[in-house]
Amino acid sequence: MICDTSTISPIASAEFAKDAEKEGLIFMDTPMSGGTTGAMNATLCFMIGGQDKDVDRAKMLLKPMGANFIHCGPAGMGETAKLTNNLILGINMVAASEGFAIGEKLGMDPKTLAQVISVSSARSFVFDVFHPRPDIIPNAPSSRNYENGFQASLIKKDMVLALEAAHSANAKTDMLEKSLDYYVQLEKKGKGTKDFAYVYQYISKNYDI
Repeated sequence: MICDTSTISPIASAEFAKDAEKEGLIFMDTPMSGGTTGAMNATLCFMIGGQDKDVDRAKMLLKPMGANFIHCGPAGMGETAKLTNNLILGINMVAASEGFAIGEKLGMDPKTLAQVISVSSARSFVFDVFHPRPDIIPNAPSSRNYENGFQASLIKKDMVLALEAAHSANAKTDMLEKSLDYYVQLEKKGKGTKDFAYVYQYISKNYDI
């Protein structure tokens, strides 16, 4: 059995599963979510694509790294779930950065604003774990000079894959394309290895992007 934990095209994963079956192998697409913290604490969520009969075996192999295992459907659906998750995450980071920057520019104390959002309807994983502004969450990448987080180049890569998959299904991608452009430009400006929350620095400082 091959459990592929990378984030790749769902179309490619489905083809790999067919090729593996011809060779007497089982290929499962099993991308995960949860970040570096989830990896260290073995609390990752694995999104599994493959046949029903193979899911329990895949869970057994992945259990040392995760806490949640969701069978998403046939081969390729694990990747579909992961790309959907990451395109929403990438869009959310741009929205969170823009909104927070606007609040500050209007004179709001950033820590008070963070407190309000933490108990209000705009609360999200982005604000709870990857808060884009430094000195709000001590262990967030933004408070470590945007180092050792989810690199901007990686969220860009995943959003490009999501865009390609969306186009194959004739789906609208307006927000995806607009948000993706931020990460494309960050990479071009040599900031691809920074955590994707670095987009806040460009938005808050009115840099041309």
